[in-house]
Amino acid sequence: MKKELDVKSEVILPVHYKGKELNKSFRIDMLVEDTIILELKAVEHMIHLYQAQLLSYLKLAEKPKGLLINFHCENVTNQLVSLVTDMFAALPKK
Repeated sequence: MKKELDVKSEVILPVHYKGKELNKSFRIDMLVEDTIILELKAVEHMIHLYQAQLLSYLKLAEKPKGLLINFHCENVTNQLVSLVTDMFAALPKK
């Protein structure tokens, strides 16, 4: 049985500060099953700022897992970065 994943692209993430929504938002590249954030890059060199960006998205969106993927390389898995938040430990084990 084939199951399709719920994938949303360019998801707007509003920014809140002290309980108020600011006139600022971020755009998540992809959100899979309302759980995993994918941040997609096509850059020659990965920099730490990209990981910080993904971590910020994870915390703001309250999601447990994120993947930073660079497509500008020979092997995507060589530059794949996986990040998890504290929420990840609370996910059910399958």
